[in-house]
Amino acid sequence: MNVDDLEWQASHFGGLRPSRVDLLLEHGGLEPVIRAAEERGDWFCAQGATQALCRAGEFDRALRVLEPFVATGWRDALWARADILLRAGRSQEALDLVRPDEAGRASATECRAYAELLARAGEIDEAVDLLVPHMDESWILSVLVEITEGRDRDGRMLELIAPHAESAREARGRGRWDHPFWEAQELQARVLERAGRADEAIRILGGDVAGRRFLAQNTLTAYAELLARHGRIDTLRELATGEDARVVLGIYAHALRDHGRADEAEAVMRDAIAADDWVGHRAWLSATCCATAGWTTRSPWPNRASAGTTAPISWHHSSCSSTAPRTCST
Repeated sequence: MNVDDLEWQASHFGGLRPSRVDLLLEHGGLEPVIRAAEERGDWFCAQGATQALCRAGEFDRALRVLEPFVATGWRDALWARADILLRAGRSQEALDLVRPDEAGRASATECRAYAELLARAGEIDEAVDLLVPHMDESWILSVLVEITEGRDRDGRMLELIAPHAESAREARGRGRWDHPFWEAQELQARVLERAGRADEAIRILGGDVAGRRFLAQNTLTAYAELLARHGRIDTLRELATGEDARVVLGIYAHALRDHGRADEAEAVMRDAIAADDWVGHRAWLSATCCATAGWTTRSPWPNRASAGTTAPISWHHSSCSSTAPRTCST
């Protein structure tokens, strides 16, 4: 067993595939999986076995199974050992094992992995401090929001997000559709909401939507879902009957259903299907209406051929991008 062999296994699904390992474990085959890891150096067997042993609280045995892999110095094995140590309550050992050196701290990817481990160990401030220098990478912002969930760090997150959210608002006015922080407004609203400031989140994101100061369909969807979560049905109806109807109509229908208004939800979808300007969206609408009909005591939509279709909602302007994040230049 050596690093090259392990790298090959991991990248080419060498040995027993993870799905087969899982199947064996589900049917009580832990011991054969452990033997394959020990006798054949099968990485996916080692990985599956140690996870199963950890779930059973057998952390010392999990560490023994992993030891030959760790001895090679392979980074993935070291991280797997750190995970076991952390789950065993040996946080400091886990952190010391994979703590990045100076070169590692220059890598946003490595810092993300270590920050997530720090957060699991309860070292949330150190995790945030580790990632802040890498905020030129736009995806780091969403990682920060994720690891601080429920950690009483919303104030700091809002400070970090604010300049990027404002920059995203200004980008649309300048016609800069490739702005890297297109997600910042949605993240700002998410943090405000979880901080108990939902009204503020709705006001700010609603202003962005009304003023068309956003870059991606995701932001519009996030606003509609925010309205739905907080029972702002009237505001959501205005959104669902305006120029963004195709994006948010399904969210509106589900919100009606969740508030005990399933008949209205079905009627909304049927009316949309019947409208001439919805040609091209009827397959998706029919499928949605078919599901909506199930919320009521009435018979399902008769077009059974449309059931089960999953055509995505997209911007209705012809100049829109078809890739995520979906953007629009109008």
